[in-house]
Amino acid sequence: MGASDFSNLPHIGEALRRKEDYRFLTGAGNYTDDITLANQSHAVFVRSPHAHAAIKSIDIAEALKMPGVVGIFSGKDIEGKMGGLPCGWLINNPDGTPMKEPMHPILAIKKVRYVGDHVAMVVAETVEQARNAAEAVVVDYEVLPALVSVADAAKKASGVTLHDEAPDNQCYKWALGDKAAVDAVFANAAHVTKLDLVNNRLVPNPIEPRVAIGSYSRGTDDYTLYVSNQNPHVERLLMTAFVLGLPEHKVRVIAPDVGGGFGSKIFLYAEDVCLTWAAKQLNRNIKWTADRSECFLSDAHGRDHVSHAEMAMDSQGKFLALRVHTDANLGAYLSTFSTAVPTILYATLLAGQYTTPQIYVEVDAWFTNTAPVDAYRGAGRPEATYLLERLVSRCAWEMNLGQDEIRKRNFITAFPYQTPVALQYDTGDFHACMDKARVLAEVDGFAARKAATEAKGKLRGIGYSSYIEACGIAPSNIAGALGARAGLFECGEIRVHPTGSVTVFTGSHSHGQGHETTFAQVVAARLGIPVENVDVVHGDTGRVPFGMGTYGSRSISVGGAAIMKALDKIETKAKKIAAHLMEASDADIEFANGEFTVKGTDKKIPFGQVALTAYVPHNYPLDKLEPGLNETAFYDPTNFTFPGGTYICEVEVDKQTGEVKVDRFTAVDDFGTIINPMIVEGQVHGGLVQGIGQALLENCVYDNETGQLLTGSFMDYAMPRAGDFPQFKLDTVCTPCTHNPLGTKGCGEAGAIGSPPAVINAVLDALAPLGVKDFDMPASPSRVWEAMQKGSGSAAKDAMPQEPSLAASTQGRPAP
Repeated sequence: MGASDFSNLPHIGEALRRKEDYRFLTGAGNYTDDITLANQSHAVFVRSPHAHAAIKSIDIAEALKMPGVVGIFSGKDIEGKMGGLPCGWLINNPDGTPMKEPMHPILAIKKVRYVGDHVAMVVAETVEQARNAAEAVVVDYEVLPALVSVADAAKKASGVTLHDEAPDNQCYKWALGDKAAVDAVFANAAHVTKLDLVNNRLVPNPIEPRVAIGSYSRGTDDYTLYVSNQNPHVERLLMTAFVLGLPEHKVRVIAPDVGGGFGSKIFLYAEDVCLTWAAKQLNRNIKWTADRSECFLSDAHGRDHVSHAEMAMDSQGKFLALRVHTDANLGAYLSTFSTAVPTILYATLLAGQYTTPQIYVEVDAWFTNTAPVDAYRGAGRPEATYLLERLVSRCAWEMNLGQDEIRKRNFITAFPYQTPVALQYDTGDFHACMDKARVLAEVDGFAARKAATEAKGKLRGIGYSSYIEACGIAPSNIAGALGARAGLFECGEIRVHPTGSVTVFTGSHSHGQGHETTFAQVVAARLGIPVENVDVVHGDTGRVPFGMGTYGSRSISVGGAAIMKALDKIETKAKKIAAHLMEASDADIEFANGEFTVKGTDKKIPFGQVALTAYVPHNYPLDKLEPGLNETAFYDPTNFTFPGGTYICEVEVDKQTGEVKVDRFTAVDDFGTIINPMIVEGQVHGGLVQGIGQALLENCVYDNETGQLLTGSFMDYAMPRAGDFPQFKLDTVCTPCTHNPLGTKGCGEAGAIGSPPAVINAVLDALAPLGVKDFDMPASPSRVWEAMQKGSGSAAKDAMPQEPSLAASTQGRPAP
């Protein structure tokens, strides 16, 4: 069944309410922290207060005597007994040598490397007892100088070494493209635009903090880990094969309802391994629930790139070549997918939607005394889009062209299109997205709105962003050649019951995406049965055959495709049963809308009758067809999918305070086939909020001398609120993906990818009359006000207000 045929089926494109929402809205969700096991103890981690220090000694004597304490573990208990947390992606230097890969122990051994590093784990009967005992653990530290800024790391003059394996603190140098060819183009270009920018570090902050329960059964010698995680099978694989050295079948990982992840719950964390291992040591079930402060300190952070970019153009604004250098902060240790984010997931997207013939990218990755940095909603794609779309708007201004015009002059129009940075786009219509966005945004009325804003004594600007992203990392053999240490396929199992109802087992994981609805729509549409008759099971390695989890907007295009392949097998077998019942040949059986028919006749039987016959096989020969109707399929995509779109943002800037208000925001996306438009709209809304939050508010800051986290709570880390946003205007263009059976592309990250540059471009457009040419995210009131103060030209001097009060400059929030 082709993508075009599938999109015309009932339930596809229908805005059904999410099946899972009833239990969430009525408080019946089952999250990890809701689980209480018999004989359950509680863990609290002793964390380093220093960014960099040698551990001289750890005294647990008094802590062990405290009420309720069951056990205390430190690095000496695990040293030499297990491996460190693995990195899932190997990156090689240009000379072919592998990246530096120092051990990441689950409890610090001899040294701590960031504030929040795991020093010891205290287990007690209650959380309060564990906390009291943790405070009684005495650690003697020898404080060492800290290296925090990636810019400082890149200078190679800090005198600080985090790991013996990387004496210069560099993890790898990586490059993509033809440097000589790019340099030759730049040497003869009519115009070169240059830009330096910082992609600010972010703290993910899902509403549910990380939670884990480690359990061990002496009777079976089996372990069970309940955990708030996005990919339980990968968590089990990494933990058993690389750290604990256990047979995989002896460990079951269960991820029940998960309250958001945004990438931060993809990874194998030290706490998960500690709890699982200690459950056997103490013969206890052990629960740990992070508080919000721990999340700020120890969840993997996102972004944190410092880049220089240059675009070579001809006299008409046509892009000829792009070159980029990025310094990427990996934090103190390598997290699960951290090395792939600034390389494979970033540099390969720097072509964007444009026909730039030559691109060369260099990436230097550095260790610093900060929390590990890994994938955060979009993972490399937002970083690439922000750099490219900021640069493209700068090119437009320098060439005296409109932001829309320079994009349209350079858009790719013929597909498939091979980019100079490895990826091949299969389909798209970038002009259609731009045209629809301009109409929806009412761009023709911008001049009037700008005049009205200026009459109020404020500034108005408009910003564009035309993004493309790569979803559903694929295929496994190519990814493996690029350093992936795991396959990137997905599994789906379809179990048809005798009554015709269906249970779907998927290796994808739902933590807000609505899989229980959209996957049910896919199956119901294909089999012609009610959506209510389809249940979806995920998140349990003991029930699902295998799967690679949910991240990178892979679920519907990869997990859904695996389900479609399993449905192909179901249909093939069901046709044989139907053929026997109607005394016809298999080749003459057709299946549509839940009915099997014989070509050229009026004979037909419903799907339910065939399902019952499969389990009560009185009416077909068992020697030719085994009973049951249950099929499993794996799907390994042949290429990425490539969602894209154009976003247009309008902002108002208060000249007195620097406050930026997003007044209008329009997003037009191409997601291919859309299964449930209501769920897609919700995903886009969420992504836009996160992207605009980064652009205007969020900023993770460490003290550059001590390595202390200065934005360690919501008192200091400004999160977006509903009142910060207008009503978004959304629409879509559809060019179905050509290489998966659903025609889908993925929608979960688009909003967070395309929105930051649109916002900052709008702010810079508004500030241009004041001589402001650039600043880094977030565009908080204090930063914008400072930029206006430093603006050049008479217009800037005439418009400069007096310094605002703290309250005015921060909208009532602490200044980042």
